[in-house]
Amino acid sequence: MKMIKKCSVLMLCSAVSLSLAACGPKESSSAKSSSKGSELVVWEDKEKSIGIKDAVAAFEKEHDVKVKVVEKPYAQQIEDLRMDGPAGTGPDVLTMPGDQIGTAVTEGLLKELHVEKDVQSLYTDASIQSQMVDQKLYGLPKAVETTVLFYNKDLISEKELPQTLEEWYDYSKKTADGSKFGFLALFDQIYYAESVMSGYGGYIFGKNQDGSYNPSDIGISHEGAVKGAALIQKFYKEGLFPAGIIGEQGINVLESLFTEGKAAAIISGPWNVEAFSKAGINYGITKLPKLENGKNMSSFIGVKSYNVSAFSKNAELAQELAVFLANEKNSKTRYEQTKEVPAVKSLANDQAIMKSEAARAVTEQSRFSELTPNIPEMNEIWTPADSALQTIATGKADPKQALDQAAETAKGQIEAKHSGK
Repeated sequence: MKMIKKCSVLMLCSAVSLSLAACGPKESSSAKSSSKGSELVVWEDKEKSIGIKDAVAAFEKEHDVKVKVVEKPYAQQIEDLRMDGPAGTGPDVLTMPGDQIGTAVTEGLLKELHVEKDVQSLYTDASIQSQMVDQKLYGLPKAVETTVLFYNKDLISEKELPQTLEEWYDYSKKTADGSKFGFLALFDQIYYAESVMSGYGGYIFGKNQDGSYNPSDIGISHEGAVKGAALIQKFYKEGLFPAGIIGEQGINVLESLFTEGKAAAIISGPWNVEAFSKAGINYGITKLPKLENGKNMSSFIGVKSYNVSAFSKNAELAQELAVFLANEKNSKTRYEQTKEVPAVKSLANDQAIMKSEAARAVTEQSRFSELTPNIPEMNEIWTPADSALQTIATGKADPKQALDQAAETAKGQIEAKHSGK
């Protein structure tokens, strides 16, 4: 799913929410008086503003300011900011996927945040790292997500769950009949397929000695990635995955099959918890299965963050609001309203959060996962990799041929678009 994958995804082993209610630096009385009467605009994710309603009201009262909250799909907010920011109609604070940070900073769309180290330390290492570009901070994490396994308890019990992807393959061979299916996943998209490919040694970008990404080292055609893609291809070749889940509309078909009780298990994410609950599905959630080599399937950690627009006329006040919205108290409240897993370390063991099966699954899966690369060059990976995986899924190319071509295409695009940095 493009919105999820291009967004997508950071955190750490603990995988839970943000900073403390009093985590921001204390504001002087002169600063308060200068902010009096100001108005801030916050772009929040669709159907998620309920999670910050009380926090916004408290901030308005404390600072004697007005905060206007506008809902927009969070993966598209940067695109809107490119137009609305210079026009003076954009937000002061927005929310966005961590993998878009590098591109946004390169384009000059985000304000660097000057937040004390003790505030930064409130968050899981991976989630705060997702907000860093060249050792500078450009946001505070509000939520984390990974892909997990949803299964229909009316079709398969927890005790019957296959523990490896190969076992799911065997289970699907016994149960798939063309109208009903065993295990399903959107493996024609690198966002999901990387879970298998990386388990055999594939990777997106190599790393430099300092831990930064090396965009000249592209690993989507690594021999391990090819081996993982060959395993993926078996599900399609054997008819265990329907043709309808290939391509842009695949996400809709996959989710429909699950909600209609025609798929025993699917790989999806916590973003579907509410939808599946409303559909009345008796589902369970757990981490992704292991691979035959003993390694657990990986996944991308997606991080949603609060960021300050470079076009904000009240950048200092906007930063205070971002810190406030992302603090521990408000992160927990937001979780209670939206079920988005927070990124604050201290909430990793919060009983109210960890009683949620989805939160526990995300937390456990994050132990085997890694951040979605947040450098601009990542934009050149998605389309070639997805195109290659679709030719693999449809049997139009063998894995090595398709992935070699994808790597060459991505390399050429990176050299053409990013070599002048």
